[in-house]
Amino acid sequence: MTDLKKFGENIINNLEQVIVGKTQAVELVVIGLLCQGHVLIEDVPGVGKTMLARSLAKSLDCMFNRIQFTPDMLPSDVTGVSIFNQQKREFEFRAGPIMGQIILADEVNRATPKTQASLLEAMEEHQVTVDGITHPLPKPFMVLATQNPIEYEGTFPLPEAQLDRFLLRVRMGYPTPSEEMRILSGQQLRHPIEALKAVVKIKDLLNAIESIRKIYVSPAIERYIIDLVGRTRQSGDVYLGASPRGSLALFRAGQARAALQGRDYVLPDDIKALAIPVLGHRIIVSPAARLRELSADRIVQEVIYNAPVPGGDYQVSKEKEMVKEQ
Repeated sequence: MTDLKKFGENIINNLEQVIVGKTQAVELVVIGLLCQGHVLIEDVPGVGKTMLARSLAKSLDCMFNRIQFTPDMLPSDVTGVSIFNQQKREFEFRAGPIMGQIILADEVNRATPKTQASLLEAMEEHQVTVDGITHPLPKPFMVLATQNPIEYEGTFPLPEAQLDRFLLRVRMGYPTPSEEMRILSGQQLRHPIEALKAVVKIKDLLNAIESIRKIYVSPAIERYIIDLVGRTRQSGDVYLGASPRGSLALFRAGQARAALQGRDYVLPDDIKALAIPVLGHRIIVSPAARLRELSADRIVQEVIYNAPVPGGDYQVSKEKEMVKEQ
């Protein structure tokens, strides 16, 4: 697991050359990358949402495409379109910007619901269907979407089905005064992203993604995940709780976090640290709770506080390993 830890540290250290003081946000994005999940970066303007996505793309030796969403965009502007070639007398597929490996969906909530829906198939099934023909997406494939939660004029809130397809929701937050001083000093002559170079090859990234799935998750941790997700459905403050996709997301993200910590097994602390980023955007708060200004993140915090933490051995023993191999 030291190789996976070093692999993750290389990406995180490279990203922190541009993104100052946001170690937790950077780590969550790397977790999303290793899980082959999609990340929603949500915060106010000017805190580095787009820069974080661009920095990740430059840190990887991958094909990067950016989609700037606007209200007048069409689904074909995202997926691509079939054009008739008069010389060959046949239709040719002109790929849209979604046909890449690292996709930045900038201000995704400014597109109409019809255009937002064009991302659903790509994000879940890693393919795009145009005129009845299915086109597989390259590997690895990851969507980094940004949105501003404050300005609602001219926006279309993402529906629950769309939000559920994001593995994590990341919030940047404002920098501290000392961090803001470092930002000002670092950008006096040129932007740090201009000097950023790729530190990971595609082959190594794909191998790391496969290795993450082998991290051991004990039955006690699995029951703990199911208990947490189940409590979001039973809460009286919740209109709609997290789906089974949320349980799987918490499971996968826990494996990735354990690997970044240098462990080959998942601890309850991994699940606790990831519960809000993984489950917070999957919950619809009831109208009564909204009147009390109760947020989804606060509800998940209460669920974590009330759920009993499982005991026992979280590591895989030699006997368990032999049973798995048989």
